[in-house]
Amino acid sequence: METILEALAQLDVGLTDILDVALVTAVIYITLLLIRGTRAVQVLRGLIFLAFVVFFLSATFDLPAFSWLVSNSIPALLVAVPVIFQPELRRALEQLGHTARFTFFRRQQENPVITAVKDASARLSQRRHGALIVFEQDTGLQEYIDTGVQLDAQVSVELLLTIFNKHTELHDGAVIIRDGRIAAAACVMPLSTSSLSDRQMGLRHRAGLGISEVSDAVILIISEETGQASIAHNGRVLRRQEINRLDTILHAFLQNSGQNRSASA
Repeated sequence: METILEALAQLDVGLTDILDVALVTAVIYITLLLIRGTRAVQVLRGLIFLAFVVFFLSATFDLPAFSWLVSNSIPALLVAVPVIFQPELRRALEQLGHTARFTFFRRQQENPVITAVKDASARLSQRRHGALIVFEQDTGLQEYIDTGVQLDAQVSVELLLTIFNKHTELHDGAVIIRDGRIAAAACVMPLSTSSLSDRQMGLRHRAGLGISEVSDAVILIISEETGQASIAHNGRVLRRQEINRLDTILHAFLQNSGQNRSASA
C-alpha cells in the first residue's frame, strides 16, 4: 500500500486527475452499454480499425498527401457520425433516466408470453389467418417499431387474435414483442433479397427472413395459405414447425440466442 502511495506521489496525481479519468471511463462505459447489441457496434468496430490503420501509417511513414487528406476528412466525419448512428442515438436518449433493461426471456422456464403466443398461433392456424411476430433480442428494433402503431400492451391470446384478424387495420404487418410486452403492431419489416425456393413462402416469410438478416430477433411466421408455422432466425427460415410444440421451440430459440450472446460477450 505504501509503495502504491509513493508511486502516486511521484506521478503527482491529484484528486482532480482521478476524477477526470473516472468521468471519461464512465462516459465510455455508458456509451458502450447503450449501443451494445445494435448494428452500431459493427460500425464502431470498423471506425476503430480504420483509425488504427490511419494512425499506424501516419506514425510509420512520411505521407504528407495522406496526412492532408486525413486532417481534412475529420470535420466531415464528425458531421457524419450523428447521421450514421441516428437510430442508436435516439434509442440511447430514450433509455437515459430509465432503469436498465433485463432480457425477459432468460429468466423464466415457463413463460406466459410464449404460452399466449402458442395458443394464439394455434387458433390463427386453424382460421388461416397469417401472422408475423418478432421477438426483440439485443439488437434494438426501435426504428421498425416507429413504422407501426405503438401499443405497449400485455401479450394475450385475445389481443393477438384481434390484431391478426383479416378484418382489422393492424393485421398487415408485424407485431414486435419487447421485454414481454407488445411494443407495436403493423410494423414494416425489411424484405429479404434472398431467393425463397418454396413458392408457398410469400411476402410475410420474406419480411420475417429480412428482419432476421439484420438483427438477432427470433421471428414466428404463420402462413395464411397453409396455416403452417415457421421460425426465422439468423437469416434462415425453418419451415413446418409443430404448432402444439411452439412454446418449447420458441423457448429453445430464445434461450440459445441469449446463451450465444453471453458467450460472445
